[in-house]
Amino acid sequence: MKTRSRGAASDWASWMAGACEQARDPRLAGFYRDFPHDPSAPVADLPLIAIDLETTGLDPARHAILSIGLLPFTLSSIRLSDRRHWVLRPPTGLSGESVRFHNITHSDTEQAPAMAEILTDLLTALAGRLPVVHYHPLERRFLQRALEQELRQPLRFPLIDTMELEARRHRRGGLARLRHWLGRPPASLRLNDCRQRYGLPAYGAHHAVLDALATAELLQAQIQHHYDATTPVGELWV
Repeated sequence: MKTRSRGAASDWASWMAGACEQARDPRLAGFYRDFPHDPSAPVADLPLIAIDLETTGLDPARHAILSIGLLPFTLSSIRLSDRRHWVLRPPTGLSGESVRFHNITHSDTEQAPAMAEILTDLLTALAGRLPVVHYHPLERRFLQRALEQELRQPLRFPLIDTMELEARRHRRGGLARLRHWLGRPPASLRLNDCRQRYGLPAYGAHHAVLDALATAELLQAQIQHHYDATTPVGELWV
């Protein structure tokens, strides 16, 4: 299996050390200082946190975060009692399509906090944990834009993407070429379809905490089946 090179993985450690020194906001400095950025650390030794965002659309330049779900976990346990969930008041408002998709209504968001009001709690919940998501271009880009708008400083961090781990196995390499040769469609990378490959139950989609739980369970299964507890995290993150 092709993985990120150790050199590429270690670049994150250098970047984050510099970002910590340059951070003007103490909350951001604390985030970088406590981040588990050692690429050689065994994945089983790291505290993890599954993140899911529900958004008003797919373009972070035009749309906003509607809800955030966080769920701390390790490869051996999931801390449901420590889950966090926020519904936010999006500055861009809600469309009818968004309401139908997420079942979060105007009445849910009218009295909800703005991102600035939960920022301290959000960074505190993330402190010292490696984020895990399913499809990092959405989660990382929306979080980056939202926090950069509030802090006026860049937010960058490595994470584990369960969709990327599935893509390495099912969209690239020998398995993908065999499916193409047999005339079969590419393997689905949707969250519940990925879970089905490991015998995990399907959950209802588009609730941030439930999708975070689904992502945490999926990573536990991926590591159990294709890696091991001593796998350096630098081989997994993006």
